[in-house]
Amino acid sequence: MSDNAHDAHTGPIKTPAQLMWTSFFFFIAPIFIIIGLVYFVTSGPKPNAGEVDPELATAERIERIGMVELRDANRPLATGEAVYKAQCTACHAAGLVGAPISGDVAAWKPRLTQGYDTLLTHALKGLGAMGAQGGGAYSDIEIGRAVVYMANAAGGKFPVPEAPAAEGAAAAAAPAPAAVVEPAPVQVAAAPAASAAVIKVAAGAGEALYKQACTACHAAGIAGAPKSGDKAAWASRVGLGVDALTASVIKGKGIMPARGGSAGSDAEIKASVEYMLAQLK
Repeated sequence: MSDNAHDAHTGPIKTPAQLMWTSFFFFIAPIFIIIGLVYFVTSGPKPNAGEVDPELATAERIERIGMVELRDANRPLATGEAVYKAQCTACHAAGLVGAPISGDVAAWKPRLTQGYDTLLTHALKGLGAMGAQGGGAYSDIEIGRAVVYMANAAGGKFPVPEAPAAEGAAAAAAPAPAAVVEPAPVQVAAAPAASAAVIKVAAGAGEALYKQACTACHAAGIAGAPKSGDKAAWASRVGLGVDALTASVIKGKGIMPARGGSAGSDAEIKASVEYMLAQLK
């Protein structure tokens, strides 16, 4: 009876070995489990040094590009159709990367309700995969005309933007000072210099044209376009040389329209090709 009473008042741990294993499972094992969980959480993939945050890269890509431009301030405003064919048709004709197809009433209906000002802001500053169209070969008013052209083709009733009266008066008065200048031989000598200046490409023009007109397809490899920086996709093209690649862009190839759907000059297009090839190094 005394032995049974003694056993009833003792705990389940009766030997040193049982005490050791109990301590291990209740105290030491949880510590190792916690350490393992902390290591698992903190050992996830981290961005490499100098790597750009994808969201920041997208914000920089759609940011309006500033560059030096040579424009004839007195030229007549381009029509909306002309601007559309030169700069917008690459995506809006086939509905690439979510662009509403020109003339598609259903696709444009929710956009028309946003109003002209909102649509113009989206076009000038960029939206989604569409890069900023402002600051390129066309003025803001001409980009607005292209917006109106597409919107009205889908049932919109927006008026065609016109140049402000002050600009019209300045343009009309512009020839007067030119008439005062004597037709001396100096003018003939100055003409070639002006032509040479037009041919020169501003620093960064290749990158600017790429971001404005090429990135919509080449950034993600849309419609078979070789993805920028993808050495495997460009391997069969690099051997053709800059001049041959430039000629393909100017003439258009496959689904890519002539000049990549941009209004860039031959020199600017060549600079953009050189910029994309430089991304492979």
